[in-house]
Amino acid sequence: MWFASFFIAGSMTMVMPFLSLYIETFGNFSDDYVQTWAGYTFGVTFLTAFLVSPIWGRFGDKFGRKPILIIAAFGLGTSVFLMGEVQSVFQLFLLRFVMGVFTGFIPMAQALISTQTEKGISGRVLGTLQTGTVTGTLMGPMLGGFLADTIGYAQAFQFTSGTIFLAGVLVLIGVKEFRVKDEENAKENYSRKEVVQFILRQPMLISVIILSMFVQIAHFAVQPILALYVSELNGPANLAFISGIAFSITGLGNLLMTRRWGRIADKVGYEKILIGLLIAAGIVYLPGAFVNEVWQLVIVRFLLGVTLGGIIPVRMAYIRQVAPIQIQGEVMGYNTSLRFLGNMIGPVVGGIVAGWYSISAVFLMTSFMLFSCGLILLFMKWREEQAGAGAASKTTS
Repeated sequence: MWFASFFIAGSMTMVMPFLSLYIETFGNFSDDYVQTWAGYTFGVTFLTAFLVSPIWGRFGDKFGRKPILIIAAFGLGTSVFLMGEVQSVFQLFLLRFVMGVFTGFIPMAQALISTQTEKGISGRVLGTLQTGTVTGTLMGPMLGGFLADTIGYAQAFQFTSGTIFLAGVLVLIGVKEFRVKDEENAKENYSRKEVVQFILRQPMLISVIILSMFVQIAHFAVQPILALYVSELNGPANLAFISGIAFSITGLGNLLMTRRWGRIADKVGYEKILIGLLIAAGIVYLPGAFVNEVWQLVIVRFLLGVTLGGIIPVRMAYIRQVAPIQIQGEVMGYNTSLRFLGNMIGPVVGGIVAGWYSISAVFLMTSFMLFSCGLILLFMKWREEQAGAGAASKTTS
């Protein structure tokens, strides 16, 4: 599953460097047209994924996660292959829309590994799996840009589809899924209403799920304008290269720490580490609004990656701990759905704030958002402990 996640994450990010350039090949379009449709074709995948993620999660709980992973891999591979055959922007947009239906491979992989793992080590194991995703995300854009320059855009899509099919084959022949029984809960089947009611009865759980969206908004708000910020700090010299470093360095920090945070959370507690990481992320990102040199921005982005690196695996491990195993896929599906929603909202909010105020204001906003998420989670944890202490005193009396 590590290698499958690596291939999927790498393949999904391969096309990012040349998506807008590919659109330019379909006609003599203005810059505004290309930028607008590049945004549409990029964002529509997240829209579809936002809608279907809970459905895939429910299917995974009912029929097993391995079949869903195979369907997702071959659906993704087919969609990407056909992107190399399109003749118009609308056809590309339509395929990106369809692609979103199958985009839940990595969250489903996390759900599969989570349910096959003992609760006490789930943070470490999910952190290890996350390193595969991060490594693929780091290498994908570089390989995609190289392929586009050497073999052409259409052929790059077709090559990319081959690695996605390979991920599907790895799951098909290399993964055996065991249907794990939940010894703490004898109930086998839950309706969708019961799953939603279970989430709503757990204030800490629903807080973690909702805050997933705000974390993604904060993370993605800076992405579209990062190159502009680099240009302000450094000028036009080597702009693409330096912007790439500033963009990728977050993934490096993520890669170095994600497994370590998972291991620490297994020992200390998932809620405590989540709270600490969110507050720390808000603090380390604040100086990004006041940097004067590119190297300072690179350091800030690296530290953000270090702090954000543990949030996804620790969040998944927390869900593994509190949700019955029969509904974990659907619960994770709602979590994934809100993450995709954050992916869509973040760039829009970042662009609006940068346009109205400045790029520095985007850093201030995202820092405040991450810090606030940590404080909200801290408050919910305190309320949960107070409620538990009150219930215990009543039982004793």
